[in-house]
Amino acid sequence: MNDLRTAPAVGIAGCVLYLLSLGVPYLLVETTSAVGAYYGSGGVSPVIPGLLALVAIIVLAAGREGRTDPSIAAGATLVLGLFIVGLSLVWAATVPVSLVLGLSESTLIEHHRWAVVVASVPVPVGSAWFARALGLF
Repeated sequence: MNDLRTAPAVGIAGCVLYLLSLGVPYLLVETTSAVGAYYGSGGVSPVIPGLLALVAIIVLAAGREGRTDPSIAAGATLVLGLFIVGLSLVWAATVPVSLVLGLSESTLIEHHRWAVVVASVPVPVGSAWFARALGLF
């Protein structure tokens, strides 16, 4: 297995998984304004880490393909990934439980905010693996 290709692919897949997890409430809740209130009610909106995930996809792909210095790409996406996890944790911990329970009859929405946090973890893991494969630590 070529770690220099697999590691950034894990980070890219993690970013895509994170972005897909942000779209799940739109499938579970009937009104999109309720989803907007759900995402806007925490300490920080998960849209911000979603934007960071989009940037991380581009940086990881550029580092993997050699269009940018792989060590810079690995370090930058490691920092981005840690911010994605941290901001997701802040959001998940500060969303009012009453708002979450009032969104839908589905029990899936009750666990969604923590699933978003779990979905963010492969981003820094893939980036750290990429940095390790490059011999940076």
